[in-house]
Amino acid sequence: MQPVVLISGVLGGIGQAVGEQFVRGGWRVFGTDLDGAALAARQAAGQLAGYHAADLRQVGAPQAVVAAAQATLGRLDALVNCAGVWREGPAETFSEEDFDLVLDVNLKASFFLCAAAIPALRETRGAIVNLSSDAGRQGNRNAAVYCASKGAVTLMTKTLALDLAPSGVRCNAISPGDVATPMLSFQAERYGNGDPAGYLQDLLAKYPQGDSATFVQPDEVAALAFFLCQPSARSITGADLAIDRGISAGH
Repeated sequence: MQPVVLISGVLGGIGQAVGEQFVRGGWRVFGTDLDGAALAARQAAGQLAGYHAADLRQVGAPQAVVAAAQATLGRLDALVNCAGVWREGPAETFSEEDFDLVLDVNLKASFFLCAAAIPALRETRGAIVNLSSDAGRQGNRNAAVYCASKGAVTLMTKTLALDLAPSGVRCNAISPGDVATPMLSFQAERYGNGDPAGYLQDLLAKYPQGDSATFVQPDEVAALAFFLCQPSARSITGADLAIDRGISAGH
């Protein structure tokens, strides 16, 4: 029987690339995101075997998503948590609304999806991949809350790896640098002070490649996520794997 992966944030730049990678690899993909109509269109295009629209910040939503995946596809072999949001700004002016949004989407939703999926993953001796960030390894200016959320995701992943190892469930984190996605474009437009191109150039200037630096591509992240869910990766658990063109190497 074809294995099943549940992907959160499947309509986002990384989530979509992850879904496409698993489809190419012969897996059935169950997706969750906010936009039910867009999810239905993805299923009609053959990119999803099932879906459940949900706001994962809401109590009970992760459990409902996992239940829907099992009811639709009969099993669960992997969970890839891709849902995430970015907000930035100085701590003294950072709003409670943005604080709650970042922590709820990046950390709370990932934790409770993991928690809901664990019983099914124990049955298949499956795998969890959580999307963290280079910002979970090092401080980024004006991004204290985002860094806090991703640092928490990384340590949550390591702890779950220890807790789940006896039952054969593996749990790993991927920590990308800046990825060429709509979220990155949103960052530049919202926080670029009218110069989104300059904002992006400032990000690239921090990479060790210098003038030849480019952003990480979603398919690079997707390939790593797919690999981590394969039986051939059976010895990899509790890892935080950087895919950041070396930006965190000196930290």
